[in-house]
Amino acid sequence: VQLQASGGGSVQVGGSLRLSCVVSGGIYSLNTIGWYRQAPGKQRDLVASITDRGVPNYVDSVRGRFTISRDNAKNTVYLQMSSLKSEDTAVYYCVPDFLWEGPYTYWGQGTEVTVSS
Repeated sequence: VQLQASGGGSVQVGGSLRLSCVVSGGIYSLNTIGWYRQAPGKQRDLVASITDRGVPNYVDSVRGRFTISRDNAKNTVYLQMSSLKSEDTAVYYCVPDFLWEGPYTYWGQGTEVTVSS
């Protein structure tokens, strides 16, 4: 599996970003895909996930601000982030469910999001 996340950048508090992730190297349309993030000095945390049928789930800290979606025809998962806060600053990774426990070497480089005031 290859995971290529993109779309990160530097934005101000209250801004928006749309992350994209191409999941390739196999067929993953039947897998739940999650977006994880890792802030400096902190552990990796799951912030949103989407099932094969498109059912989303969010942690409380991003619910109402983030929207996860997927396009199986394009092998792509998206994370629309709005009303960004400084605490959203992190490296973001998209990960199919069978890799949620690692090995983390398969997670790729992720995409970095920096939110500043």
